[in-house]
Amino acid sequence: MSDSLRNFDGSPLILSLQVASVATLLALVVGIALGWLFARRRFPGSTVLEAACMLPLVLPPTVIGYGILVLAGRRSALGSWLREHFDYTIIFSWHGAVVASAVVALPLVLKSASAAFAGVDRTLEAAACTLRQSPWSVFMRVTLPLAWRGILAGTLLAFARAMGEFGASLMVAGSIPHQTQTLSMAIYDAVQAGQDDVALLLVLVTSVISIAVLVASSRFLSLR
Repeated sequence: MSDSLRNFDGSPLILSLQVASVATLLALVVGIALGWLFARRRFPGSTVLEAACMLPLVLPPTVIGYGILVLAGRRSALGSWLREHFDYTIIFSWHGAVVASAVVALPLVLKSASAAFAGVDRTLEAAACTLRQSPWSVFMRVTLPLAWRGILAGTLLAFARAMGEFGASLMVAGSIPHQTQTLSMAIYDAVQAGQDDVALLLVLVTSVISIAVLVASSRFLSLR
C-alpha cells in the first residue's frame, strides 16, 4: 500500500454527502414549488421563466459559478450587505458549495416535479375540493402523494448531480482541505499531485454512490 493511501483522508466524502444533502433539500423545496407552478399555471413570460430555470442544465458550470459570484460575491450588493451586517460570506465556505450545487441540481427536480404534477388526475383533486378541503390540504393529501414517485426520482438524480458538482463549486467555494474540498475537487487535486492511487479510489467511491442513486431513481420511476 502506497504512502498516499495510508494517509487517505475521508473528509471529502463526508463533506460531499453534507453538501449534496443540503443542496438537494434546497433544490427539492424550490423545485416542487416551481414544478407545480409551471405545470398548473400559465402566465405571460412563464415559458421564458421556465427556460431560465433550466439554464444550469446547458450552461457551463463555470458560468453558473461566475453568476453566483456576481450576485452574492463580496463586491455584490447582497454580498456587501451580508458582510456588513452579519460578517458573513458564502465565498470560500461550504455554504457556497451548497448554493452552487443546489443551482445546478434544481432543473432535475423541477422537470421531474413538473411532469409528475401534470400527470396527476385533476378529477381527484376536484373531488377533494367538494369535501370542503382547502387548496393546501388538497395539495398535501391528494396532489403530492400522487406525484411523489416522479418527484423522488428527480430528487435522487439531483443528489447525484450535486455529489459530482465541480466547476461552479470550485469558483465559489474553492478547494480548501477539510473546509470546501469535496470528492470531485479531491480527485482533481490528487491527479494534479500525481497521486493516481488516491484519485482512483475516490473515483471508485464516487462511481459506486452515483450508480446506487441512479438505480434507486430508475426503480422509483418504474413503480406503478
